[in-house]
Amino acid sequence: MNNDVIPPENIYLVTDIPGYTPGISRLLYMMNYVRFVTLYHVKDLSASELDFQIDEKSNSIGALLLHIASTEYFYQKMTFEERDMTDEENKEWGSAFELGEKGRQNIKGNDLKYYLNKLNEIRSTSYKLFREKDDIWLEKKLDYGKYKSNNYHLWFHVFEDEINHRGQISWIRKRIKSEN
Repeated sequence: MNNDVIPPENIYLVTDIPGYTPGISRLLYMMNYVRFVTLYHVKDLSASELDFQIDEKSNSIGALLLHIASTEYFYQKMTFEERDMTDEENKEWGSAFELGEKGRQNIKGNDLKYYLNKLNEIRSTSYKLFREKDDIWLEKKLDYGKYKSNNYHLWFHVFEDEINHRGQISWIRKRIKSEN
């Protein structure tokens, strides 16, 4: 992973990061560790393995990776820019964000490098945007459907969603090996 914020030797260390507030530093360390483990689970997968589906209603590993990137992108817009995605952004990210039939039709034929580049591109932007914020911003409350939330919870959800889909990725990867 292209990571100019957290040195690889500190993967298990949750501490301050120069240029970031303490709360944001810890959030970034957690996000970084989750990504580190996700990347381990997709290491060396071929394009056909990334496209593999258990059945006609399931998502592929490639679609799940792009969904992880799209979720982070969506929350960048929601929290840093305080807006929804534009029609143009929805055209680019909608299939990945929603998954389902659109994802099955539109997300296939890419190699692992393609997905890793998308994940890295979005994460690099997150690092840049977080540098401009502080712990007060993390606590900022906003409406989230019928409930109140804060930016801290929304960014917790970004990597919590990745953990959830990483579990699916791990499960699918085991099935690929038994199907081939």
